[in-house]
Amino acid sequence: MTPLQLGWLPGMFPTLAERLAVSIGIAVALLLSGIALRGVSRLVGAKSYARYVNAALVVLLLGAMFSAGGAILILWEVSVLPVLGDPVIFVTRVVLTVILAIGTYLLIGAVHRAISEFSEDRSSITRHQEEMVFRLTQVSLYGLAVVITFGIWSINLSGLLVGAGFLGIVVGLAARQTLGSLIAGFVLMFARPFEIGDWVKIGDREGIVTEISIVNTRIQTFDGEYVMVPNDNVGSSEIVNRTRKGRLRIKLEVGVDYTTELDHAVDVARSAMRDVDDILSVPQPQVVIKEFGASAITLELRFWIDKPSSRRRWRARTAVIAAVKRAFDREGIKIPFPQRELMGRVEEGGFRLADTEYSDESVPSSAPEPDDK
Repeated sequence: MTPLQLGWLPGMFPTLAERLAVSIGIAVALLLSGIALRGVSRLVGAKSYARYVNAALVVLLLGAMFSAGGAILILWEVSVLPVLGDPVIFVTRVVLTVILAIGTYLLIGAVHRAISEFSEDRSSITRHQEEMVFRLTQVSLYGLAVVITFGIWSINLSGLLVGAGFLGIVVGLAARQTLGSLIAGFVLMFARPFEIGDWVKIGDREGIVTEISIVNTRIQTFDGEYVMVPNDNVGSSEIVNRTRKGRLRIKLEVGVDYTTELDHAVDVARSAMRDVDDILSVPQPQVVIKEFGASAITLELRFWIDKPSSRRRWRARTAVIAAVKRAFDREGIKIPFPQRELMGRVEEGGFRLADTEYSDESVPSSAPEPDDK
């Protein structure tokens, strides 16, 4: 029965207690109906016709809500005609609104399927970017549906837009950092300086990217800490991606004595690195004579690793250091300690030791004691 056929309700339940009981019963019945419809939706699951069944369930739920609300209004003898106006126009508007809601729901589902099919054959589009495009499209379609709904109900949007403008200014001033993070999040989604699982350094933070949201980027550091970095900080910081190319060059420095034959030291170091299994043979490891150090001539060892990770980097560094040290020891190439040369100026008389007086007790005697015998 529709609400228009329930005119007998006020006379059947005249007292306040009876009307309260009936109102609560209608509300409970509506709640149980919603739970039952939700159970049907879960039972359908992800089948091919699920969206159409869900659309029908939405229609049933809206009809139940409309009937329950009308029944409660009639029960309490509340006249809605002065507010709603012509019943035919009101019903027409309700039907158009329901059709618009169902059409928007089905259109969003079709757009989601189209975006998924489009991104399946393109490796350049990540799962996260696909989700972002869908969410933007979803919000846009819902916003368009709301605007059309206002037009159906002849609601003047001028006052609402003015209020929304002032509200937007207030919200923008109060949440400028959050809005900056949102904008930076969209930029990161499409600029793609890194992906989930990449080894990156953002500012002074270094680790593996575990999550990218619109507002924050989550990094797991090599100490086992999870760091949430706001996207506006990510966008304004220097980003170093160590895994994007699939390989990483590592540099080490080692010093050799100034008396060492440099060509021989370079050949020994290069040969030692070629025997290390943890580094790539192509590109070949290189040794560069870098600079004159305070105590040694500095050689720079350059080598590459593939599938970069913190563990592989430190394992390669350890292996190269051990191999070069063994090779230098075998060839008699000295890795000097820090050294200093002290020279006295001639005009100052060179080095001079300060005179020191010692007492007889402070200086031990090395001469044997005389024999009294």
